[in-house]
Amino acid sequence: QVTLVESGGGLVQAGGSLRISCAASGRLFSSYGMGWFRQAPAKEREWVAGIDFSGRQTGYADSVKGRFTISRDNVKKMVFLQMNSLKPEDTAVYYCAASRIPKGSSARPDYGAWGQGTQVTVSS
Repeated sequence: QVTLVESGGGLVQAGGSLRISCAASGRLFSSYGMGWFRQAPAKEREWVAGIDFSGRQTGYADSVKGRFTISRDNVKKMVFLQMNSLKPEDTAVYYCAASRIPKGSSARPDYGAWGQGTQVTVSS
């Protein structure tokens, strides 16, 4: 079982950068694939980025490719999402999630543990 807590959200102007973090507890963290999802008002929760258990393989949604970078530190049990060139349409609650699939996944049902979310607001 893993518990996740996000932090680092806030208000940023369009074109700016923000890094959000996810702190995990649980002794099997290094075996989990991890992902970031987001949910904007009145929209479905969508996958943003994923990383495998080792940190060597990553994947991104087309909407954020080239702007966002996911990374992890298995020693500190942390996952990060560096967001650059932010746009107003990136405004959402961002959620960290853990999957028992070591290579990770872009499918929401593959994630069994979720954080409480952190708000990211991008002003135009």
